[in-house]
Formats: sequence, structure tokens, C-alpha cells
Amino acid sequence: MYEILCALLLGIVEGLAEFLPISSTGHLILVGHLLGYEGDAADTFKIVIQLGAVLALLMLYWKRYMTLLKDLLAFNFSAKKKLNAIHMIIAMLPALIVYLACKDFIKGTLFGPGPVLIGLIVGGVLLIIAARSRRKVTAEETDDITYKQAFGIGLFQCFSLWPGFSRSGSTISGGMLLGTSQKAAADFTFLISVPVMFGATLLDLYDSRNSLTSDDLVLFLIGFVAAFVVAMIAVITFLKLIKRLGLEWFALYRFVLAALFYFIVMM
Repeated sequence: MYEILCALLLGIVEGLAEFLPISSTGHLILVGHLLGYEGDAADTFKIVIQLGAVLALLMLYWKRYMTLLKDLLAFNFSAKKKLNAIHMIIAMLPALIVYLACKDFIKGTLFGPGPVLIGLIVGGVLLIIAARSRRKVTAEETDDITYKQAFGIGLFQCFSLWPGFSRSGSTISGGMLLGTSQKAAADFTFLISVPVMFGATLLDLYDSRNSLTSDDLVLFLIGFVAAFVVAMIAVITFLKLIKRLGLEWFALYRFVLAALFYFIVMM
């Protein structure tokens, strides 16, 4: 019963945190540590339930994904001033390559409270740098993003493989440093998060296939559903919030969270 409650609580945390630049994975690791829900199965659980929140995002952007899919199948990549599948692919490749090359190190070393606290702090500094940069905005909307900017955002997404950095935090910061508006960077971040998370989840499930039991699958389903439901309720509000609030506020939250957790739990 306790594990079911843990799965439900972690699913709620995931649904609330996924769309803000505060690292949902970092929150899951810290909350899991407080609850005593840790280990290989727990690490896989924390990745799988993110798919529930991402599925909510897929439902929100389904028309855009259908357009991208149609263009991909028709090899229609020539339209100027329009986001297409090539932007998505080149933005996803860097993190995919780094993950495949370093996944054992990532899961074996970085999925712990200590590395997460470091990621929260360093990621917060990156948010402040991006917020205070005075780069000329060349991409006000998502369709204005160039291939070069998309690839650069993909490079910044590699930071998100370190739990605590935040996928949205690293990519939104990267986009702003490369000349996109915060709104365009946020929209592009959410668009690429769906295929990235689907791919990461499938790879992780395959790698963990021999260590998972039917009981684990029940917990995964509970967390997945909880994350999906909460994210569906929160997604529209959070998408508006991320586009209106300055990144410094999220950085401040990250610093406070890291300090509180360190002094209360780790000292």
C-alpha cells in the first residue's frame, strides 16, 4: 500500500513539475529519496511516468504534430519561415547520441540527491544568464527558428541529461542565448520533448526488462495515470506561466529548494 501511495504522489509531482524549468526528474529523485523509494526499479519508474505528462502535451499539440508528420512523409522541407521535421530531428540528435554513449554513467552516478542539488544550482545560474542576456531576438515565433538555432538548442538539451538541470530550463535558456524569444524557445522545447521522452522511455524500459516485475508495472501504471491527469489539468496554466514569468523566479525557486533539501536532509 505504501508503494502505491509513493507512486501516486510521484505521479502528481511529475505532472506539476514537467512543464516548468525546475527539473521534474530532479524533483522525483528528491521526493523519492524522502519517501525511501529508490533503486533501479525506482529510477526506471521516474523516467516512465514522465511519459504520462508528455502524453498530455501530445494531446495539446496534436495538430502541429500531424502537420509535421505530413511534411515528413511528403519530404516537404523547403518552406521558409516554417518549422519542419528537420528542425525537430537536428534538435533531438545531440542528446540522443550523448544518452546512448553515457547512459550507464548517467543512471549509475547522476540519479542521486547530491548530483541533483548541483544540477539545480548550476541550472539556475544558466537561467539567470539567459534571462539577463541582451541577445538580439531573431526568432519571435517557433516558425522563425533556423536550423542552426535548432541544433544549438539540441546541444543545450544535453545538459538536461543531468537530473536537476531541467530539459525545459536548459533548452529555453539555450534558445534565448541563441536569439529566440522566450515564447518561441518554450514552444519549441515542448514540441521536441514528446519524441525525446518517448525514445528515452522505450530505451530505459528495454534496458530494465530483466529486472522489472509485474508489481513494478502496476506502480508504473499508477504513476503514469496520475502524471497524465495532473498534467492535463495543469498544462495550459503552466504553458502560460512559463511564457510570462521571468526565468529568474524559477532560478530563485531552484536555489531555495536545493538549500532546504541540503540543510534538512543531507546535513
